[in-house]
Amino acid sequence: MRRIAAIGDSPRDLGDLYEQEGPRLWRAVFAYSQDRSITDDPVAEAFAQCLRRGGEVRNPRAWVWTAAFRPAAAELKERTRYSPLADSRVEGPDVEEAIRLLAALRRLPTNQRATLVLRFYAGYRTDEIARVLGSSRATVRVHLSRGRKRLREILMEDER
Repeated sequence: MRRIAAIGDSPRDLGDLYEQEGPRLWRAVFAYSQDRSITDDPVAEAFAQCLRRGGEVRNPRAWVWTAAFRPAAAELKERTRYSPLADSRVEGPDVEEAIRLLAALRRLPTNQRATLVLRFYAGYRTDEIARVLGSSRATVRVHLSRGRKRLREILMEDER
């Protein structure tokens, strides 16, 4: 699988990027938001904007992750002011374990949830997470530490 360094004007390169990152990005934003309607639009729009910007985007992979997470985070913040998160359904192998993990993630504050998903699902480093979420590295480290601890506690409680 070829890594993309720059998109330029080629829709084919963006197609390769979408093939490599699209499904994984969608699952990460879904794990964070736990709402398909919050996930679909930001992910699609991130790739559309990347295509429009073409050669302006120096690191398309990082750019689409940031461009998808920021509006999803804003939408989630707006929606949680007025109503709880939607009850989302998961399909596929290991469904029970995925449902249990998503339910535990749902109980975390949104910033902790975002940092955990970006670190342990997407594989981003602290400085990359800080850029995606628009926060400092120190804040990301605090959210990671507290989020891991709280997630562990929640999962242990659920086992009892």
